[in-house]
Amino acid sequence: MQRRFAQIDVFGDGGITGNPVAVVLDGSGLSDARLQAFASWTNLSETTFLFPPTDPAADYRVRIFTASAELPFAGHPTLGSAHAWLEAGGRPQRPGVVMQECGVGLVGVRLDNARLAFAAPPRRRSGPLDEATITLAEMVLGIPREQWVAHEWGDNGAPWMMVQLADADAVRSVRPNHSHLGATQHLGVIGLASDQFAYEVRGFVGDWEDPVTGSLNAAAAQWLRGRGLVPSEYVAAQGSQLSRSGEVFINDDGTRIWVGGRVRTVITGSVDL
Repeated sequence: MQRRFAQIDVFGDGGITGNPVAVVLDGSGLSDARLQAFASWTNLSETTFLFPPTDPAADYRVRIFTASAELPFAGHPTLGSAHAWLEAGGRPQRPGVVMQECGVGLVGVRLDNARLAFAAPPRRRSGPLDEATITLAEMVLGIPREQWVAHEWGDNGAPWMMVQLADADAVRSVRPNHSHLGATQHLGVIGLASDQFAYEVRGFVGDWEDPVTGSLNAAAAQWLRGRGLVPSEYVAAQGSQLSRSGEVFINDDGTRIWVGGRVRTVITGSVDL
């Protein structure tokens, strides 16, 4: 069956420099195995499938898959899915705000200065990493804990372990040993910067590095804002070590932290599923 399909670049600097997500605009009737098989075939960090909502407050429901597993939430797939839904003629119930239903519940997406931004969901797990996780992160990063600034859980649906290093240069210098990281384990490193970006971030998942990561930046913003280390509005950088130019716009309006970026359709067509 032919289904509408789009591939969206999210969090780029205006070119094709962000993180691509594949969006199937109608996943109705597909088995879980079929959804997972197609997500594995696209070989992208995430693939999404849109469905009619089950919550009357939502505009659509999305299921988000990596190449190996389903996630209850992820950032750049949220923005890419909302963008594809709007371009396909979707009309939100509330003007200016798309309400997405996903595994963590309802997530609002708003238009923000020609960008899309999602409201960072609450972290399902926070607080310092436990001893076993610290040891794992040391092995992956090759940097002993004594050289870290801080560490924290950032599980908001994507189960991020977060480590703050000395600065942005330290983040860029990391050469991860992916052999210690399980296929569904997520490790993020953050370093404060002194240029136009508030910090540099990198996200490692299993045996690969994610180009630009909304869920990690959302958790990092909650963590860093809570410690008073970043202003209420700033831009973070990600992807430099993958020849990407990711830009993640953070805005804390006093009630929610919004995580935004540029969103651009690169491919449209149909897929035979």
